[in-house]
Amino acid sequence: MTPRYRLVIFDSDGTLTDSFPWFQDVINDVAEHFGFARLDDARLEALRSLGARETLQELGVPRWQLPFIVRHMRRLKARDHHRMRLFPGVPATLRRLKECGVTLAVVSSDVESNVRRTLGPTNAWLIDHYACGASVFGKSARMRHLLRQAGFRPGEAIAIGDEIRDVEAAHSLGIAFGAVSWGYTQPEALAAQAPSVLFSTLDEILVHVTGTHGTGGRPSI
Repeated sequence: MTPRYRLVIFDSDGTLTDSFPWFQDVINDVAEHFGFARLDDARLEALRSLGARETLQELGVPRWQLPFIVRHMRRLKARDHHRMRLFPGVPATLRRLKECGVTLAVVSSDVESNVRRTLGPTNAWLIDHYACGASVFGKSARMRHLLRQAGFRPGEAIAIGDEIRDVEAAHSLGIAFGAVSWGYTQPEALAAQAPSVLFSTLDEILVHVTGTHGTGGRPSI
């Protein structure tokens, strides 16, 4: 069976990698370091329904400070790499997509070394293209470059992620977007952005992209 999409572009954090528990543990130390508002559980949960611009406004973070915060978070991620885990079923899903002839890519705000370390050598080898180190609002540029580099048209690709900025980046380029329900952003907030599809399990990704079943698993939330 011919896959519906020839290229699948994955986000990393919250989509392939279960990094939200780590984020919860470090965010208030980061807030203290940079002088923005600390988050209790209720406020953090409320932010999970907002886009990146609204989140920055809510926290009182000026745009000029954002690159410094992102670099700091990347260093913390590298320090705590032993805590990063893939969602259950991710390796089998990546392997099955490759077996069906799909080209795989990762577009992430994290650096490539962190992404590869979390994937592990076997899974990292399955990824054909990495476009990492994107700025918070720079994913559309990375996706555009990726399409040119890999030689695909927007209609041949689907981006899969867990944040509103991921949806916005894909929509700006005419790329289909699959939102996942197990990441940073609340599913209802993602659904409001009119993604092409909202996935609640990894197996749904395989069915939608290739027409085949595989892992049958649902990532733990």
